[in-house]
Amino acid sequence: MRFLFFSYTLPTKAAKGRVQVWRQLKKIGAVSYRALWVIPYDKGYVTLLEALGDLVLSLEGESLVFEGKLLKEEDEKRVVDALSESSRQEYAEFMAKCVAYLKEIETETAAENFIFAEVEENEEELEKLKKWLKKIQKRQTVNLPVQEEAIAALDQCEEVFEHFAALAYEKAEKA
Repeated sequence: MRFLFFSYTLPTKAAKGRVQVWRQLKKIGAVSYRALWVIPYDKGYVTLLEALGDLVLSLEGESLVFEGKLLKEEDEKRVVDALSESSRQEYAEFMAKCVAYLKEIETETAAENFIFAEVEENEEELEKLKKWLKKIQKRQTVNLPVQEEAIAALDQCEEVFEHFAALAYEKAEKA
């Protein structure tokens, strides 16, 4: 398996730049492993990492972008495990938010709070969940079964929201 590696240093005064570089690396799904940032090889990532290297240079730092293959199978397994764990953590957080979303709608349903403002608020939260899942999937660099669980959790959120919205509509029509 081919990988891209990214290494950089920034002067102490570039704290904001460090955060900026870290965020960009995390956005593409790279993981920090033994002082290197690693991601499976993809031409699109090459361009992104080269641009990140240019950013580091503009902040008076130094960077290296290189591709390669790990020579030991166990080293490759550890890197893939690190990439997998990073994705699993994101999916776990996403699914926890789905559970919280479902509890919120359950609370509003039990309280019979079927007002339009609640429908709108819950719809906005559902849209945030949808966008977040797309971002997680985009930066997922290894296939994981937990992705299917996350999709199912989002589907459940959509179903519960549609039911809640229908109840709110029925209440509004009766009023």
